[in-house]
Amino acid sequence: MANIKDLKKRIKSTKGTYKITSAMKLVSAAKLARAQQRILSLKPYSNELMSTLKTVAAVTSDYEHDFFKGDLENKHAHLLIISSDKGLCGGYNGQLYKEAKKFLAANDDKEFKVHFIGKKVKELIAEEVNVGNHYKFEKVEPTHDEILDIADELSTSFETGEVGSVHILYNSFESAMSCFATATQILPFSMPEDDKEKIKEDFPFDFKYAPSAEDILDTMIPEVYANSIYTAVLDAIASEHGMRMVAMDNASSNCNDVIKKLTLKMNKLRQAAITTELIEVVSGAESLNG
Repeated sequence: MANIKDLKKRIKSTKGTYKITSAMKLVSAAKLARAQQRILSLKPYSNELMSTLKTVAAVTSDYEHDFFKGDLENKHAHLLIISSDKGLCGGYNGQLYKEAKKFLAANDDKEFKVHFIGKKVKELIAEEVNVGNHYKFEKVEPTHDEILDIADELSTSFETGEVGSVHILYNSFESAMSCFATATQILPFSMPEDDKEKIKEDFPFDFKYAPSAEDILDTMIPEVYANSIYTAVLDAIASEHGMRMVAMDNASSNCNDVIKKLTLKMNKLRQAAITTELIEVVSGAESLNG
C-alpha cells in the first residue's frame, strides 16, 4: 500500500504532466486557429474553381485533356497518404490507417504504390504495401510550391502511362473536434454524363471566350488538380491540430482527476496517522494515571 511520501511524489509528477498537456493544448489551439482560417478561406475558391471548370468543360465540345483520359487497362496506381509526423493527437493516424486498409482491400484489383506525407501511418502500414516516396519539407508545414512539386511528380507518372490513376487519402476537417478519413481519386478527372447534361440545360447559349476555351481549360485543369492536393494538405493540417488540442484537453482533465484522487487518498492516510498518534498519546496518559 502506498504511503504518504509515495503519494506526494505521484501528485508532483502528475502536476508536471498536467502543465505539459495544458501547454500543448494552448499551442495546438493557436495553430488550429491559423490552420482553420487558411482552409476555410481556401475552400470557397476551390469549390468555385471546380464549378467553373465543370461548366466550361461541359459546354465545350470536342475537347479532351490528358487528365481526363484514364486507362482502364492500367492497374498500376498511386496512393498519397497524408498523416502526421508526431503523435499525441488522439485517433488522427489510427483512423487513417484503418481507412487505408479498407480502401486497399476494396481496390485489390489495382497495384498501388503508396506515397506518404508524414511518417506515422507509414510506420504502421509499411510492411503491408509497396512503399513509394516519403515527402519531407523544409519546415513543419509545407509551402504551396512544395506541394506543387509533389503534384507534378504524380501527374507526370499518370501522363506517361506509368499509372492509370492517382488517389489521395487524408483527414478532412469538419470542426475543431471532428474530422473524418476520406479517400479521393484525383486523376483521371471524371464528370458523369448526367452532370454534363444538367450544366448544358442551365447554360443553353454560346459563350464567347478570350482566349479560346481550349486555352482556358489547358490552364485551369492543372490548377484544379494541384489545388485539390493543396486543399487536402491544409485539411489534414487543420484536422491534426484540432485532434491534438482535444487529446491534450482530455489528458489535462484526466490529470486533474488523478490529482484529486491521490490528494484525497493522501489526506485520508494523513488523517489516519494523526488519529493513531492521538490514540497512542491518550492510551499512554491513561496508563500513567493507573
